[in-house]
Amino acid sequence: MSETVVVALGGNAILRPNQEASFENQLKNIETSCNFIANIIVNGYKVVITHGNGPQVGNILRQNEEAKKFVPAFPLDVCSAQSQGLIGYMMERSLKNALTRLNYSSQVVTLLTQTEVDSKDKAFENPSKPIGLFYSKEEAEKMRKEKNWIMKEDSNRGYRRVVPSPKPKKIHGIESIKQLLESNITVISTGGGGIPIIQKENGEYAGIEAVIDKDLSALRLCEQIDADVLMILTDVTNVYLSYGTPNQKKLESSYCDEAEKYLMQGHFSDGSMGPKMEAAISFAKKGKKSIICSLEEAVEALEGKKGTRILSS
Repeated sequence: MSETVVVALGGNAILRPNQEASFENQLKNIETSCNFIANIIVNGYKVVITHGNGPQVGNILRQNEEAKKFVPAFPLDVCSAQSQGLIGYMMERSLKNALTRLNYSSQVVTLLTQTEVDSKDKAFENPSKPIGLFYSKEEAEKMRKEKNWIMKEDSNRGYRRVVPSPKPKKIHGIESIKQLLESNITVISTGGGGIPIIQKENGEYAGIEAVIDKDLSALRLCEQIDADVLMILTDVTNVYLSYGTPNQKKLESSYCDEAEKYLMQGHFSDGSMGPKMEAAISFAKKGKKSIICSLEEAVEALEGKKGTRILSS
């Protein structure tokens, strides 16, 4: 039987750092991404795609901020839903076109997905998820003063606004995803980690202001659909120890216990590679395949020739 692969695509693959946040730029980047993802599907894998939304939800928030004198601002969970719809539309259209060019079935469905979190998660006390544009140190300080934003450095690439990022408890709509996969339909789901919701004491659901890390949601998605492979696509070919320093070292493979030591030693930043490694280790511990690689090398990484593989002990 075909292996099921959950492909987690970073938000920066959709909008690159310092790139103008136009629809045209984002669509072009997504079209490029979908050309590579289409090759995974054509190679016989069943695929669920999830994606980041850090740059996009940050920009939607900024639009709300700038226009609030004229149009009421929306809460962060609603902005997350907007970004999920925006990216899902571009991705579904682009992937259908890429598959059509390869003379392959172009059945692709986007599901607007909600992800349940715990309202008491400690992440609400310590915001860590980078969203929106990159700023210089001086610009970040200005944003702190003018907008009361919490700003942190992101992997030596500049400063970004950070918001709470609670851990995902449960992805909603799993049975629908399973049925679609059984019908050989590619699914785009849990975009931006999913729209964050909580369950109240009376059993009803409500939105909550947060952005869930898409890699940890991809892990939860893998677990709930019993996927075979978690593939996290990023803008580097491999995981690196001491990334961005003169001592950086490429990691081609690592057993779970060794990778956990690297994680505890602080080699991977909280808002970037840290959650990716955390998700990859957790999935590999179940005896499944975890891969972190670049978009361009995705097919070769599935064959074990490229990328970083986290191996069960």
